[in-house]
Amino acid sequence: MLSRVANSIYWLGRYLERAENYARFIDVNFNLMLDLPPGMKAQWEPLILATGDHEMYLKNKTTFDKRSVIFFMALDRNNPNSIISSITNARENARIIRENLSKETWEKINELYHFLIRYNERKIWDNKDPRSFFEQIKVQIQLLYGLADSTVARTEGWYFRTLGMYLERADKTSRVLDVKYHTLLPSPKEVGGPLDFLHWTALLKSVSSFNTYRKMYGTIDSSGVLEFLIFNRQFPRSIFFCLKEAEDCLHMISHTSSNDFKNGAEKEIGSLRSKLAFSDIDDIINRGLHESIDEIQQKINIISSEIELTFFQVKPSNTTQKQEEA
Repeated sequence: MLSRVANSIYWLGRYLERAENYARFIDVNFNLMLDLPPGMKAQWEPLILATGDHEMYLKNKTTFDKRSVIFFMALDRNNPNSIISSITNARENARIIRENLSKETWEKINELYHFLIRYNERKIWDNKDPRSFFEQIKVQIQLLYGLADSTVARTEGWYFRTLGMYLERADKTSRVLDVKYHTLLPSPKEVGGPLDFLHWTALLKSVSSFNTYRKMYGTIDSSGVLEFLIFNRQFPRSIFFCLKEAEDCLHMISHTSSNDFKNGAEKEIGSLRSKLAFSDIDDIINRGLHESIDEIQQKINIISSEIELTFFQVKPSNTTQKQEEA
């Protein structure tokens, strides 16, 4: 497979997952703000901090009000990580490698793109409640995943798209955990109280895992949620699960065994996955949630760079795409 084709397929997977996760972040934070006790100030800045776009946001905005944050994350074309930017980039990558996609997949990506460009800030807030807008984005991307699962052959292209999807998902799960850290930072006295419980519940709902968690763990507490979203080996949005799936994709692409590595990307992802496999929640708590999550995010960025060097820039070319990191 040509490196530029693999590059486009890989970033198609990342951009779709990024858009869906941003829709999740906004939706859960909006719901959380509605459930806050009377008189408590809504917090939207933690959402910007957790996505890593804080510096970019402050170039044009000085306050973190609900409308400004939602517009920045959803419809701001000047934000390369916004939902509309991610879907636009996903569509462009899909157009470049259209012959590698099924007809149904291309049509749904195109439909999602046109759905987004028909919207503006006024339309989102017509009913003073934007949740249905973000719910439609999540549903349409989930439908895209279902179409891909049902209509695309498990060839090299499939593994590149899945690699991008799972690597992006691992990064965003780590970031949604960081939202919790930044949300509690101003009020550590709330840890263990009713508000703390509300935050952890909202966090689980943001990754569609509330019911699954309750079945597997029962009581909602910080250590249980952290163990579930970082180390659980069965839940498809836990960091460990995503890294393991991404590692398996790399082995399929490189034709290496699961206990070996042929390139820097496999070496780095194997190292991080192994570290998580032999760690537990006590290691996270003793080191600190923010510090542990920050290290995971840095390692994921290194893995992303190694993938770029290994598969997309083996031979420097003017046709190789330069895509936006989260």
